[in-house]
Amino acid sequence: METNKPQQKKKKWFLALCFTLLLSTLLVFLSVSNSSSPSALFYRQTHVKDQVPDFVESKFRVSPTKPRDSVPRLAYLISGSMGDGESLKRTLKALYHPRNQYAVHLDLEASAEERLQLADFVRNEPLFKELGNVRMIAKANLVTYRGPTMVTNTLHAAAILLRDGGDWDWFINLSASDYPLVTQDDLLHTLSAIPRNLNFIEHTSDIGWKEHQRAKPVIIDPGLYSLHKEDIFWVTEQRSVPTAYRLFTGSAWMMLSRPFVEFCLWGWDNLPRIVLMYYANFLSSPEGYFHTVICNAPEFQNTTVNHDLHFISWDNPPKQHPLFLTANDYQRMVDSNAPFARKFGRGDPVLEKIDSELLGRNADGFVPGGWLNLQGNANLTVPPQVVANTTDLRPGPGAERLKRLITGLLSADDFNAKQCA
Repeated sequence: METNKPQQKKKKWFLALCFTLLLSTLLVFLSVSNSSSPSALFYRQTHVKDQVPDFVESKFRVSPTKPRDSVPRLAYLISGSMGDGESLKRTLKALYHPRNQYAVHLDLEASAEERLQLADFVRNEPLFKELGNVRMIAKANLVTYRGPTMVTNTLHAAAILLRDGGDWDWFINLSASDYPLVTQDDLLHTLSAIPRNLNFIEHTSDIGWKEHQRAKPVIIDPGLYSLHKEDIFWVTEQRSVPTAYRLFTGSAWMMLSRPFVEFCLWGWDNLPRIVLMYYANFLSSPEGYFHTVICNAPEFQNTTVNHDLHFISWDNPPKQHPLFLTANDYQRMVDSNAPFARKFGRGDPVLEKIDSELLGRNADGFVPGGWLNLQGNANLTVPPQVVANTTDLRPGPGAERLKRLITGLLSADDFNAKQCA
């Protein structure tokens, strides 16, 4: 009898273990069955669908496709620095259309008073207040043009416009010294006829002298850690050019498609992060970051149009900054067929000429269009009387000029040869 007790204990222990395992298996089975019910599947599918985008490395994913309006929507960043407040307001009004979204930014070099004045303007302008499509980046960034802080500021604004700006098709970065040469009705009308995955970005892999003067030197931008704007400083050591990806360079001004902006920000591929970290120590990184990302991403290499949609006048050889445009450049601006031009001095008289002859805009007013019922007053800003139909476009001569430019770019024999070459 004594010798059977250990065996009986082992038997009881074994039966208890088997019962526990059986019960656990049953519970797991019930749980899986319940989660596979129609109601659970609907919840899970709905929940996943709302998580945009899916983070799948092997397959490029963007926001769920929605029915597209026949007229696109644009998202603008208009940025400036100390003393640019009034120029920024003027550029904003010249670019305004109720279909579009706008982010304005005055960097930390501007005084608190100047930033507050701009914030009051955005907050109290009746049209902006009613439609809610203009926002000021309240947490100002310090921006050094030759360093990476201009890139980070652009990404910051794009993220805000993705989060708060609803549906839009292209992102355009401009400065307070840029100005439009066509109306928004002209621009939207022309863009309605082209694929919305195109990226207008001037670029080349033939970096030439920039390899030794920009790619190999290592710089530090104080704007990454300081509250006061200072020039960049140089590290004595140099580095070799990357071998994991090709470097591209070009214009700092561009019109980027929403899918590409999402690719840069959401992060389902690590390339944008890797390239961003490399360009953190690159001289004039705004002229290379987006270009290098887009041309090293197979999903986007064939979406590039090699043009920045700007008329810019440079010295020969070109220096860091372009020449200021004046009335002497007016006809060349028009003949370029470009929708934007830079760089303008604050309040230069040529801006009034552009307003009156190209935009039909009165002083301090909005640019007329199908959405704007002037009623004899271009400065009328009462929303119920102003906004009629945002898809009612009234293109003018600017649309014909812009159409010639884009048609020429897309139909050129060397169009494909200029893509990421």
